[in-house]
Amino acid sequence: MKDEEEEKYKWWEENNDNDEIKWHSLKHNGVLFPPEHVPLPSHVKLYYDKKPVDLPIQAEEVACFFDFKKIVLEHGGANVEIESFDKCDFSKIFDHYETQKSLKKSLTAAQKREIKSEKDKFEEKYKYCLLNGRRERVGNFRIEPPGLFRGRGSHPKTGRVKKRIYPEDVSLNLSEDAPIPPPPEGHQWKEIKHDNTVAWLATWRENVTNTVKYVLFAADSSLKGRSDFKKFEKARELKKYIHRIRKDYKKNFSSKVMLERQMAVATYLIDVFALRAGGEKAEDEADTVGCCSLRYEHVTLKPPNTVVFDFLGKDSIRYYQEVNVHEKVFKNLRLFKKSPKQPGDDLFDRLTPNILNKHLQNYLPGLSAKVFRTYNASKTMQDQLDLIPNEGSVGEKVVKYNAANREVAILCNHQRTKPKSHDMGVQRISDNIRELFWQKLRLKRMILELDKSLKKTKPYYFEELDDLSVEEEQAIQDRVIAKEREKATKKFTRDNEKLKTEDSPLLPEAMLEEKLKKIDELAAEYKKELKTRKPEIKSVTVTVEKLESQVEKLEQRIRNATLLLQDKEDNSQVALGTSKLNYIDPRLTAMFSKKYDVPIEKLFSKTLREKFAWAIESADENWTF
Repeated sequence: MKDEEEEKYKWWEENNDNDEIKWHSLKHNGVLFPPEHVPLPSHVKLYYDKKPVDLPIQAEEVACFFDFKKIVLEHGGANVEIESFDKCDFSKIFDHYETQKSLKKSLTAAQKREIKSEKDKFEEKYKYCLLNGRRERVGNFRIEPPGLFRGRGSHPKTGRVKKRIYPEDVSLNLSEDAPIPPPPEGHQWKEIKHDNTVAWLATWRENVTNTVKYVLFAADSSLKGRSDFKKFEKARELKKYIHRIRKDYKKNFSSKVMLERQMAVATYLIDVFALRAGGEKAEDEADTVGCCSLRYEHVTLKPPNTVVFDFLGKDSIRYYQEVNVHEKVFKNLRLFKKSPKQPGDDLFDRLTPNILNKHLQNYLPGLSAKVFRTYNASKTMQDQLDLIPNEGSVGEKVVKYNAANREVAILCNHQRTKPKSHDMGVQRISDNIRELFWQKLRLKRMILELDKSLKKTKPYYFEELDDLSVEEEQAIQDRVIAKEREKATKKFTRDNEKLKTEDSPLLPEAMLEEKLKKIDELAAEYKKELKTRKPEIKSVTVTVEKLESQVEKLEQRIRNATLLLQDKEDNSQVALGTSKLNYIDPRLTAMFSKKYDVPIEKLFSKTLREKFAWAIESADENWTF
């Protein structure tokens, strides 16, 4: 395979309209299986009713999942008949694994780096493939180890064991002339396929939900990029048809054909409120719904035209909205709920997503209900960005960009629970703002030490000198000194770890002690200041002008931190990442970056910059959705 640093393939500069053929040649190294289970030492056993149990190896592997009786029976049983879970004593097995965990934690940073380096080296060949002769990254090339199925929300199969996947379960897809990757010793692949109309490298079926899993190309691959590009272009194309579609569904609110009425109302809800189309669910799947699968109990009507939606959407995220709708939509929803319908009955009983999508394709080939979501997300983002004035600092512009993104996330119901780290993060930023403010006051006090007359000539400039109480200043000083101590200690430890890996002499402890001594002297200086409110000016070159310049820089930092704090609070229960990743045309972000002179790194993570390289390079400052 070619060197990783080779020039990136700019597929977006080519014309390729062939959707049928995904690749012309494909070579890869298969998938990476998890390590085999290491059998427990002979003295480490499960005890049942105080008797040691010899478990089949497959049951031993899932013993700590606390859901293994079925696995024991499937693999020939044990030397003891296990009937009551309460009589099982897992403590010896638990203690063994806790010991293993402690040993891992006790490794030095250098040892951890060495282990990681060896792991990366081993995995390297699975990370890349040759697609049409070009080296491209593979996405999820690792097969999951056995574990407990969690599922989204209240999934009925939560807690079941996801079994180990073997090569005999896995089918590979590659060119006919490509060498077949050797399976692990003693095994063979389920099937070898050569299908260039699909964009997967390997596939298998997961035992809990019976769903098919795939190894796909990475998000920054040309195939995935082309797919994203076509998705967003289809949404842009919808612009030409949206007025006609809206005109037609409003007309059909009064259709004499019930299916047409239901189709019109569903299209309205999908268009205006960004509902997903939804689909039928099996009994053993989580009870999530979309527009077409809404039931009687999911919609409450409040005259004259208010509708309350309350249901579990994708990933079991609750969708709760109280909205005003078109008066004919309200009347139709009342009709759809009319007796003899009752809780449990479908609201759109004549309609399915397939019927709706076939209808939409009469307007535009390839149009489906989900395209509306992409269209409305991108249109909303464009409208919001158009309202942002091209002024202020980079930080201020980023906050306004995030506010625009937040409008899209709210439209798409991309909620999240407040992160556990949120309050701690808010406190950290708040503390930082107070520390910056204290530093500013110190500088202003220094200015007065150089020129006391300024307090009379510029009284407004010094109004805030007494805004911090002695107790607040003491707390700030204590935090600043504690941070300095921690920083010095961590740097000393880090430097010595590096020297140790290089077999170089270590830094003497005296060096750290000297650094901590200077910090102690600084603490004493701050303590003295706390009494006099007169900071010591140590340099003869310090001038009022220099200090005022430093004050100005601190004020800008305070403004930026305050904006960051507000942004963090506003986004605490809204997930901005999903809309940015899947629904907002990335060329809008690229345009904003160039037009408003905001580094793209402030708007897109490294992962998104790689995924949307085509958008960043192809959109200029005048691009519009």
